[in-house]
Amino acid sequence: MILSYRDRVLAGVLLGVVVFALAGCGEKAGDSTGKAALPNAESTSETFQAAPPKINLESPLVRIETSLGAIVVRLDGVRASGTVRNFLDYANDRYYDNTLIHYVDAGKMILAGGYAANYEPKAPRGPIRNEAHNGLKNKRATLAMTRIPGQIDSATSQFFINLADAPQRDHVGDSPDQYGYCVFGEVTEGLDVAENISQSPTTDRGGDLTRTPTTPVMIRSIRLVRE
Repeated sequence: MILSYRDRVLAGVLLGVVVFALAGCGEKAGDSTGKAALPNAESTSETFQAAPPKINLESPLVRIETSLGAIVVRLDGVRASGTVRNFLDYANDRYYDNTLIHYVDAGKMILAGGYAANYEPKAPRGPIRNEAHNGLKNKRATLAMTRIPGQIDSATSQFFINLADAPQRDHVGDSPDQYGYCVFGEVTEGLDVAENISQSPTTDRGGDLTRTPTTPVMIRSIRLVRE
């Protein structure tokens, strides 16, 4: 069949409309697919955040801020894992904030972690397993847990810093009087601060407060040091 000039023009117009429509649909589909596959920079920054600083849980550092200066301690999370976990739980809960260093023995030890600023005992969590058998010794500059002398697994929140070698506190047997006191860290900075605290004039307030600094020495906070 031979088309007239008028019919050929109309057919050309119709073909052009169809091609234009198909091209538009393809561009729209391509844009949609591209946007789904390649998010813009703004949405990416909102989705992916920088990783927080890592903390070495095998040997974490803690900073004990006192009213007389700072003491930094390296904890042994390998040989005293349960004790370190317990100590960090108290620290992270801010249990130690504004507590007293309530017992000192000049040049020998300082003890803290159980009394509020008003000299009232703080309620601790339950006792933990005694890890004094871990091989760590009560040497000068070590951090250890206190406990009830006649009960092996009775440590809760209270701790002390040895300022002299104290082999009498080491584990030598399985009876309560031989089991010892668990060492779980060592002072790396500020031992002179602990020494100065131990030299504080003391008073006997009765009970467990027999050698308490006359002028209160406070633990302001205990916090993990991010390395």
